[in-house]
Amino acid sequence: METTPCTAPLAALRGRHLVFDADFTPDEIRSLMRLAVDLKALRKRRRFTPFLAGHHLAMIYEVASTRTRVSFENGFEELGGNAVYLRPGEIHMPGRETIADTAQTLSRLCDAIQIRAKSHETIVELARHATVPVINGMDGISHPCQAMSDMLTIFECAGDLDGLKLAFIGDASEASNVCSSVSFTACRMGIDVKVVTPPWSGPVPDWWAETERAARGAGSHFDVVHDPVDGTSDADFIYTDCWWWTGDEDKRDAIVERFLPYQVNAALVARAKPGTRFMHCLPAMRGEEVTDEVADSEASIMFPQAENRMHFQKALLLGLIGIDELPKDPDLQDIGRALLK
Repeated sequence: METTPCTAPLAALRGRHLVFDADFTPDEIRSLMRLAVDLKALRKRRRFTPFLAGHHLAMIYEVASTRTRVSFENGFEELGGNAVYLRPGEIHMPGRETIADTAQTLSRLCDAIQIRAKSHETIVELARHATVPVINGMDGISHPCQAMSDMLTIFECAGDLDGLKLAFIGDASEASNVCSSVSFTACRMGIDVKVVTPPWSGPVPDWWAETERAARGAGSHFDVVHDPVDGTSDADFIYTDCWWWTGDEDKRDAIVERFLPYQVNAALVARAKPGTRFMHCLPAMRGEEVTDEVADSEASIMFPQAENRMHFQKALLLGLIGIDELPKDPDLQDIGRALLK
């Protein structure tokens, strides 16, 4: 696989936040992808990359997580640092301490803060007061780390991003943070996107308008359609997400019944073009939005997606925290030069 060109200086990311999907330019995302490719290759060779020895990452989780927590925690430790997992009941935010006080305290104790929050406003407020980088690990409206790492997975499969077609099928309402982030980021990176969703399931007007503007700026196309077969038939990648989340258990049966025509199953994939790949951010509600025969098929790349969360986020952490001196290890010096100002 050829690596994507490093088109923006990584050192320019130092000290910045990732709160919104648009916080990095497409060129900066490509540079992080390139760094992630290099870090992944080193890891496969069992080469240690302790760029951030002596550094600390605070990880605040208001919402349950498997992939985001493990990929950030293990990834930061592979970079030589120490990750501290903080969940409700173990810290004073929210309730007894303000977000601003939490941000300022953690900024004196840690080198970066990663947060998975219920509300986007919580992350915005945290970043407003923090003096170290704040990373959005998912909130109620967006999931930028998922979307950006998905670009790495698509690139690995296709060797490029320009001119590809991605169909996101399922829930496109305001609750679908993955749909919003993946569609927006893919359009910015030159991928044509169709959101395939029932007429009653969004998308929300503001997000639609922003994604259309992103597509026009990148020369890609964005559309919302309602027919599952027509919407996915020309896709290079078919992407879905679960239809319900924690707190919706009492409505689960009704939700599944309404969305069932938008299930990714063997019949739908058979009508897509040859070589179409299946993507899912996970967790998958098997038998609902996707069947086992698709999830476990050769077309499925949902587990490489999960792995790439760690590789991309390692690159992200390195870019935002930065380094102050060139590593002595010759295998790491090219990466070190890219990170040094």
